[in-house]
Amino acid sequence: MKISALLTSAGINIGLCVLLLSLYSILRKQPGNVNVYFGRRLAQEHSRLRESFILERLVPSPSWIVKALQYKEEEILAIAGLDAVVFLRILVFSMRIFSIAAIVCIFGVLPLNYFGQEMHHGQIPSASLDVFTIGNVVERSKWLWVHCVALYIISCAACILLYLSGAKKACKKFGHLTDTVMDRRCRPAIYRCGLCGGSTTSFQLYQNEFEPNSEKTDRNNSNLIASEEECASAFVFFKTRYAAIVASQVLQTSNPMIWVTDLAPEPDDVYWSNLWLPYKQLWIRRIATLLASIVFMFLFLIPVTFVQGLSQLDQLQQRFPFLKGILKKTFVTQLVTGYLPSVILQLFLYTVPPMMMLFSALEGPMSHSLRKKSACLKVLYFTIWNVFFVNVLSGSVISQLNVISSPKEIPTQLARAVPRQATFFITYVLTSGWASLSSEVMQLFGLIWNFIRRYVLRIKKDPTASSVPSFPYHTEIPKVLLFGLLGFTCSILAPLILPFLLVYFFLGYVVYRNQIINVYCSRYETGGLMWPIVHNTTVFSLLLTQIIAVGVFGLKESPVSAIFTILLVIFTLLFNEYCRQRFHPLFKSYSAQDFIDKDREDEQSGRMEEIHQQLHSAYCQFSPHTGDRCHPETEGEGEEEGQCSTEVNDRNRSQDMKDGLSHPTLSGLPVAKLQRAVKSLSLIIALQNKSSTNV
Repeated sequence: MKISALLTSAGINIGLCVLLLSLYSILRKQPGNVNVYFGRRLAQEHSRLRESFILERLVPSPSWIVKALQYKEEEILAIAGLDAVVFLRILVFSMRIFSIAAIVCIFGVLPLNYFGQEMHHGQIPSASLDVFTIGNVVERSKWLWVHCVALYIISCAACILLYLSGAKKACKKFGHLTDTVMDRRCRPAIYRCGLCGGSTTSFQLYQNEFEPNSEKTDRNNSNLIASEEECASAFVFFKTRYAAIVASQVLQTSNPMIWVTDLAPEPDDVYWSNLWLPYKQLWIRRIATLLASIVFMFLFLIPVTFVQGLSQLDQLQQRFPFLKGILKKTFVTQLVTGYLPSVILQLFLYTVPPMMMLFSALEGPMSHSLRKKSACLKVLYFTIWNVFFVNVLSGSVISQLNVISSPKEIPTQLARAVPRQATFFITYVLTSGWASLSSEVMQLFGLIWNFIRRYVLRIKKDPTASSVPSFPYHTEIPKVLLFGLLGFTCSILAPLILPFLLVYFFLGYVVYRNQIINVYCSRYETGGLMWPIVHNTTVFSLLLTQIIAVGVFGLKESPVSAIFTILLVIFTLLFNEYCRQRFHPLFKSYSAQDFIDKDREDEQSGRMEEIHQQLHSAYCQFSPHTGDRCHPETEGEGEEEGQCSTEVNDRNRSQDMKDGLSHPTLSGLPVAKLQRAVKSLSLIIALQNKSSTNV
């Protein structure tokens, strides 16, 4: 690809970005679009814009950028939760590390690549992008040590920023999560059940003081489990958080398949339809979804191969001779090689997140946040494989299988292929990065639906808070991490990509802050558990970059640079192991000391009784979802019900209830809801009849 083709792609994407951002600055001021661009704030504040006409509404302005940057991190934590803070920290980390990489590589590495051979350089627009890559450097060049030093600077800076500005602050906020965000989020609303007219408890609260070695207690406990069982799961509440955390981590029986205990998700986070699944099915479901994901990944090789064919003009003319006349035109050639490949690939990639969300739901997670986290991992692996490795390894299924069959050749193959595909990665950043950010801030689908709703269907009623979308972490986090991987791997090989990445990260920081503050509503979250994914992916990107550099230095016959790069690989592995020992346990389990201190604080302040009373209606399946931040009644002080409950799964007994029940993924049908309602009503009546003996 020539520079002129890259400039054509850049010009098209810049024009689209300017147009869409200008339209957004106008459309967001119109009263009719307030539901699209201020969904979270409208649901929270119940306010609307003035209906009177103001000329300023028709003039594009950057005021939304200033307002988005005015919010502090603590305010965003209170508004959107810890996941939003973690996501913005990913962007901050990316801006910092790639600013350093851009300064080092643009001024130090890029000139060496351009003048790497003694050749006549023509005009830059007509020059090939290959002259800006490390492939233009001659073998045994005495300047390859500059590339090695640049790699050391980037790797050390990434490790320092990943440890001072990432993990420590994330762990600090994770430790104080129950004191800040959860108090505002988990306050339950007291409603009455629409089926029986009673309270909203879809379970009976037993207050037996179980004593060890008590036959009466064991008999009552057995009857409690075996009779009229509606579901294989139950929510058990404890008087203290410390008791709940101990019970969730201790094996209840010698056979771990009989009783499985875990900390219960928050009330709004419970994936009710998956509570029916037998525990013995979960590992089968995970294997099945893994195989389905792999099959889908290999089927995706077809569009990727087609995209690679577009980027190679000579092969395209050989396969389709009737296109030779059209492809002789300069503009058409620049459009086909510089813009269309990344656009077509991006259109196919839009089908990936829904499929991965479906696979994650079929795995059987007990919470929406775990489903979204699982989908995030699947989308991340899928995009890294198909966008990076498949494109790098020439896009042919046979050639990729050959590379997999000979792992020793992988560094050499990557060293040859990555510089050649750097031009495609640049255009991909322009299309999937710049253009997607402008379409994200425009909310095209929401804007079209709002127009149809207001002017075609004539629906005047404002949407409810439950219709406000949640932030798509499972699509945006993999996208940001993929761009980070492209930035690391191309930093010393093809540093021309770094300025385009910096524009994406800076623009994304503003756009995503605006969307988190105004548009999206956080009903549930992982509690910052996305950060280990970020850390592991960043370390993987560094290691991949260093392995590719070893292969490049080997091809360029620079043994000293290769040896020093191998030492850098060892240092990165040691750094990762230290971080895994230091920080990973904090994300994997809770601190008993923090729970004990919080329990004592609540006992001294008298809040413990209030917490126990609110647990009666916290986990009600049939009550409206009103525990999220979008409702004004949840903005006061609430309690951490999720920390005081443990989910108990008696999966071994669940085969008794399989007859007459619909599949959990089809539980939204009216028949399934009626079946669940009837069984819940029968359980409530049966438990009420036993209340004289069990309560």
